[in-house]
Amino acid sequence: MSLNAYQQAAARSESPRDMEYRLFAQVTRALMEAARCDPDDLRGRVDALDWNRRMWAVLGSDCQNPENKLPPQLRASIISLSIWVSKHTTLVIRKQDEIEPLIEINRMIMQGLAGNGGAAEAA
Repeated sequence: MSLNAYQQAAARSESPRDMEYRLFAQVTRALMEAARCDPDDLRGRVDALDWNRRMWAVLGSDCQNPENKLPPQLRASIISLSIWVSKHTTLVIRKQDEIEPLIEINRMIMQGLAGNGGAAEAA
């Protein structure tokens, strides 16, 4: 079976929660690799930082949609985190702060996503 066929089959069998977990895992892994790069190696860090910022921007934007089914307080928290991630990412790029808090936030979200089984078993 080709990799493409496998990925399509896996995507069809994953729940939305499992897909979110998988995305967070991929982005967080990229951030962890970027954290091992020298802070002066912007090229080695910026792709992961930008990917993480874009992911959070999409989450924040989705939570602003009135049709979003999440509870209002959770939506507000995700929007706040999205704003914080954007600001913190800028500080990391400017070498004014560390990348680790971004990794920790993603790990906490992954723990929450894994809390209902499914994704936890896949991890």
